[in-house]
Amino acid sequence: MPIAIKDSKIDITSEKLTKELAKEFTTYLKGGEFVFLYGEMGVGKTTFVKHFINEYQKKNNLTQTEITSPTFSLLNEYQVKDIRIKHYDLFRINRKEDTNNLDIFEKNNKLITLIEWPQLIDDKQDIKFITLTFDYLNELNDRTVDIKV
Repeated sequence: MPIAIKDSKIDITSEKLTKELAKEFTTYLKGGEFVFLYGEMGVGKTTFVKHFINEYQKKNNLTQTEITSPTFSLLNEYQVKDIRIKHYDLFRINRKEDTNNLDIFEKNNKLITLIEWPQLIDDKQDIKFITLTFDYLNELNDRTVDIKV
């Protein structure tokens, strides 16, 4: 099933659909990208990240590791061959200024940066980023993600 990536709203109601989207997304990110993941708690941001990283590992013939939310640590890092993936979860940030010392916007063509709760970042430094906005529909029964590049 082909999945449109650029400027499209995609059904991710089931985890299978989320996994398919994450798999497709791995073909577009090569390093140097910043991905902002917006959405309410429990809408599927971390599930998408888990499947993205596992698919990236699988694509590179590596063992799939357990991917957890960095809610308490703020950052988890994964090395996938020559690409490093940083997964931030900024939910616990109390003040936007607290993000200034996290070195979130490290520019490196061998790095993919995934950021949950990016609205908590004080200074986005005029970087180019991909936005994934996760939403609930139909009284929380269905979920979609809207992708903007």
